[in-house]
Amino acid sequence: MYTTAFLDLPPLLSAGGTVRLPGSKSISNRVLLLAGLSEGTTVVHDLLASDDTRVMLESLRALGCDLQQDGDTVSITGLGGKLAVLKADLFLGNAGTAMRPLTAALALLSATQGGVFTLSGVPRMHERPIGDLVDALRPLGCHIECTGNEGYPPLRLSGGQLKLSAPIKVRGDVSSQFLTALLLALPLVSQDQPLTIEVVGELISKPYIEITLNLLARFGIQVERQGWERFVIPQGSHYQSPGEIHVEADASSASYFIAAGAIGGGALPVRIEGVGADSIQGDIRFVEAAQAMGAHVTSGPNWLEVRRGDWPLKAVDMDCNHIPDAAMTLAVMALYAQGTTRLTNIASWRVKETDRIAAMACELRKLGATVVEGQDFIEVTPPAQGQWQHASIHTYDDHRMAMCFSLAAFNPLAPTAEAGKPISVRIEDPRCVGKTFPDYFESLFQVAQTNPDLIPVITVDGPTASGKGTLASALATRLGYQFLDSGSLYRVTGLLSTERGISLDDAESLEALARQLGYAISLRFDREHIWVDQRDVGELVRREDIGQAASRVSVFPGVRQALVELQKAFRGLPGLVADGRDMGTVIFPDAAMKVFLTASVKERAERRYNQLISKGISANLDEICADLEARDLRDRTRAVSPLVPAADAHKIDNSAWTIEQSVETVLGLWVEGWPHVIVRH
Repeated sequence: MYTTAFLDLPPLLSAGGTVRLPGSKSISNRVLLLAGLSEGTTVVHDLLASDDTRVMLESLRALGCDLQQDGDTVSITGLGGKLAVLKADLFLGNAGTAMRPLTAALALLSATQGGVFTLSGVPRMHERPIGDLVDALRPLGCHIECTGNEGYPPLRLSGGQLKLSAPIKVRGDVSSQFLTALLLALPLVSQDQPLTIEVVGELISKPYIEITLNLLARFGIQVERQGWERFVIPQGSHYQSPGEIHVEADASSASYFIAAGAIGGGALPVRIEGVGADSIQGDIRFVEAAQAMGAHVTSGPNWLEVRRGDWPLKAVDMDCNHIPDAAMTLAVMALYAQGTTRLTNIASWRVKETDRIAAMACELRKLGATVVEGQDFIEVTPPAQGQWQHASIHTYDDHRMAMCFSLAAFNPLAPTAEAGKPISVRIEDPRCVGKTFPDYFESLFQVAQTNPDLIPVITVDGPTASGKGTLASALATRLGYQFLDSGSLYRVTGLLSTERGISLDDAESLEALARQLGYAISLRFDREHIWVDQRDVGELVRREDIGQAASRVSVFPGVRQALVELQKAFRGLPGLVADGRDMGTVIFPDAAMKVFLTASVKERAERRYNQLISKGISANLDEICADLEARDLRDRTRAVSPLVPAADAHKIDNSAWTIEQSVETVLGLWVEGWPHVIVRH
């Protein structure tokens, strides 16, 4: 998962390949709560790993459930409807799928068994209304206090005396989660009589209620649905574990890849695994919406394949009550449509993680779109010909905003794009996708393609011990880019040749070995770690004998050529930071930004001396200083790729700086130069 402050997306030109989706958030948190309330042990497979499921798991553990987790499988021994603890303070982040049903369940259990429970979250959660659920529970005799603003979390639940003779009324026109919360909680208190829930107003997001009813049946509760106005929970209902249950992949998450296929899918489709047309999730009907806009979709058991069909996409006028979350993706697909797309019946957007109608309108306008918004609708007209704009997308701590707007990176394909002038998209706070799809951007980069020369590269060159490797690694981490330590490629070649008994004079065998790196032999850099076939060789390649081996293998032109080709192959999405001595002059002369880092010989010698001493290696400062002077001379005067700054490099002397100061300086240059450092006309 990307945890950077922002993620710069270069222009994307096509999409194709396979993506495996994570489990559904809606199903995951419902299943976790049902397992926690049930009698017996439930083994949940394919559980979504996300912020929302994490807070639900932590809450169940705090309430006394026994949990054993192994990857995406968790074993839960439930409470059997009986409280194991009578006091708990639960922090639920921004997870509505945890806050609403836990409020209902604990309010009813507290009223029948005693106990005091507080439920709180992040500031945005305290702005999300819960008054309709509270208003449904208080007439039943539940003591609920809104400790901040009335009708909003935080909440304090403190007992009560239940009165269940009359039908339970709840509004259905703001959020279906209030009805879901009651459906999940009321079986806990239905021993003496059937319980009836009456929905006031038109029920929105009906497909999410269908998910709830389906899962209740899996746990032994057969709710009688009378239209969408009345729901009857049978007398004597009792939660019973199904033993094992598998979480379906998230149909809402599928929407982004369906859209990517509709926009950029060609001969190679975007294949989505984990969810198919037979899904129990209402958002699977996004497939119909995408087809209405022109996507070509085929499906089978647990999979979908999407290609571009009609192009440009077709604008639609669509009631999106049945796909409230996935409908956000349609708003961004509208950027690639001919005409104005109108999405209606989406009032629930305004009470989600953010006011999604207002947020969507604001960010679409940044890209150049014309947007009209109303209380329950949005109209989107794509940018006029040549009017697409670079945009830094504010994500409002809303996972769906980040994922939706990543699709704007396909802008070169837009019918209204200006030929040869792609725009760059910056996603602020990409970590917010952790709420439902922590690896979303990694998955996007698996299926998205672009021309290598559109992928930004930052080069950091400089003499030995200037700190260029440390700087480059830190930059890659801060930007979420891939990292290349070019000098280590020769050391890895030297190490493997030594381990495999290849003579350091055997040019042909050494070249063959070098050509296997990154292909037959996997290779990955991670700060000070160097992974070769899942083995960390970071310390091994720094040995003196391996350094000498690296010097010997580097003299062969075939080895050098093989490693030059490998260095260029590291240029992958979303970008690359490469350090070495000729990265900006020879390997990546078209780099988006070039840095030439240096420091005085005295300062570099002291750094190397302190580094060796810290590792328990004896060293002589004068000898190190003399060695560095000799290396500098060799590097400056060598016939092939001499060490010189690129003409357009930022020359930085960090003799008096810490590494943090160097990093902040270069990041400042990058931010100041965006977006033109990425897209240069």
